[in-house]
Order: sequence, then structure tokens, then C-alpha cells
Amino acid sequence: MRDNGACSELHGLEGTMTIAMEQTPAGNAVIRWGIVGTGRIARRFAQGLAHVPQAQLTALWSRRAGPATAFAGEFGGEVCASFDALLASGIDALYIATVQDSHAEYAIAALQAGLHVLCEKPATINAAQLERVLSAARAAQGLFMEAMKPPFYPLYRKLRAHLDAEPIGEVGLVRAGCSVPGVPDDHPALSFEHAGGALLDIGVYEMFLAVDWLGAPRDVQTLGRLGSTGVDTFASLNSQHERGIAQLFCGLDLHGKGDALLMAKGGHVTIHEPWWNPSRATIRYADGRVVELDEPFEGGGLNYETAHFCELIRAGRLESPLMPHATSLQMIAMADAARAALGLRFAGE
Repeated sequence: MRDNGACSELHGLEGTMTIAMEQTPAGNAVIRWGIVGTGRIARRFAQGLAHVPQAQLTALWSRRAGPATAFAGEFGGEVCASFDALLASGIDALYIATVQDSHAEYAIAALQAGLHVLCEKPATINAAQLERVLSAARAAQGLFMEAMKPPFYPLYRKLRAHLDAEPIGEVGLVRAGCSVPGVPDDHPALSFEHAGGALLDIGVYEMFLAVDWLGAPRDVQTLGRLGSTGVDTFASLNSQHERGIAQLFCGLDLHGKGDALLMAKGGHVTIHEPWWNPSRATIRYADGRVVELDEPFEGGGLNYETAHFCELIRAGRLESPLMPHATSLQMIAMADAARAALGLRFAGE
């Protein structure tokens, strides 16, 4: 059983502490959450958690004590003195909300400590890291999921159900993209040290859409550019998949927020902007029929993936059927191929 006492100072992350996995919470048991990192995405997670039944923020830790204390004052939870203290605080699940170069390290440590892990995207910075994380999850018999939000939104699930009932045929082309200019020079998205860049910060959304509808990538062709900090500031991808072709873009120096297009023989679907927070879609059938789907979301959107994750824990599942490990592996394989084409390698790769 885990120590349910106060968050006390333990040894550093490099230690070998392990904690046995306790019995999986069942039924409507409250899932006790911990958060590592207290930045913008952590705030969105905490705001969404208030919309998830039988879930609570129990503990948190950040390298910066001041922001952590302010975060706890706003959202609750006990501030822990170290990451190991967070692991030993009696939580059931950990949400990793730090910069992406630290995701693998925190995820492996949490899994080895007997926790379930929901990790902000990208799950890791390359496929080799992700394989190590998934190996740790298998060894610990722990649930691990990349926090890729679109498939859990009500609109996305309604669209899937509608196309099952009234199909347009097999999707053969996916087109999607997003580019956001004006990112401050000191933002982690532009940091080479923290493995930033458009592909990993933004492009993973588009890669998810391609993999989700077209299957595993077979070939990835990439054009793009690197900025002054050494990371990619724009990339355009054409990718061949098991069941079709994707045309994707992502950027940090042009304005290009937009929609997504799914094309098949019997019609096409537009997921209206911003497609990654989907609330509206238009289905145009080849016979002239038009179907409009409008499905607003609540709680900022992250609550849907969190609620799904909680239900997986209660059911004793080790993998999500909506965001399986194979999808994460296929997405990061695309990112690896795209970065290789641009000549972008991070420290230690």
C-alpha cells in the first residue's frame, strides 16, 4: 500500500524507490490525482477535473515552489516537497504537464512507483523513448495513455457514430493543419533544450488525425525550415498510410489556424476550426445530402480524456481503446521521420 501521509521530502528522482501497486479502484471509487508541473496546460487539466465525477486533485509538485503554492491555492491539492514525495502521496494517477523533454523520465518513475500515468502530448520526444515508457508500463502492469484530446470530445465521437450509421466510405485523404505566429522567444515551443518545435508541439495533433483515420504511416515526405533557436518553425508533410494519404502542416511563424478535411468516395467531412477542439462538423454526401453536427463541449475539453482515463482505471484496463499505444507509436514515428528530413536532432538522440 502507498504511504497516504503528508508530502514529505524523499530522495531525488535518480533514486530507486518503488511502491507496490495497490488494488485497482472499482465501481465509483474516487480517483486521486497528482500533477507534475503547474503551467498553462496543468491549469486546464485542473479546471477540467472539476467536471469529472469521482475524481479529485490530491497532490502536486513543481520545480518552482511559488507557482506550485499559488496553483494549490486556486485548485486544491497538497504541494509536495519533491517528485518522489508526490509519487508517495497516496495518489492513484499522475498527470504529466511538464515540458516534453522530461515526459519519459517522469512517466517511467511514476509507473515504477505503481501509478497510472496520463501524459501530456507528445508522450515522448522520439519513438525510442516511448518504447521505454511502454516497456515500463507493461512491467508494472500500469495504465499509460498519451493525453491526445480530440478523440474524446463529444463532437468527434458523434461524428464517428454517425459515419458508422450513414457512411461515406473509407476515408482516403486527411488534410489538416495549424500554425500560430508570435510565439515569444523564451517559450518552450521554441526551445531546443526542451525539444520544442512545431512538429512536436502542434504537428502531433495533425499526425493523430492522419493515423486515426488512415492507419499506420508507410512513408513521410517533409519540407520545412528551422528557426534561429534551432527547432522547426514550419513543416509541411505528405504521408502515405495503410489506407490513404495525408496532407498536414504545422508552424510557429505563420498564421494558419484552421479546419480539417476527411475525404471518401461517398462524400467528405469538414471538422470546423479549431478542429483540435472540435464542436462542429459538416458532412456532405456525394448524393447532395448535407448533415450538420453541432456538439458543444464543457469544462475546457480536457475533462473528457480524464473521465475516460478514470473509467479505464476502475475497469482495470492497461490501455485505452480510443487512444491505444499503437496510435502513439505511429504518431511519434511520423514525427521522427519528419525531423530526420529536416536534420533536427535533439541532445542525446
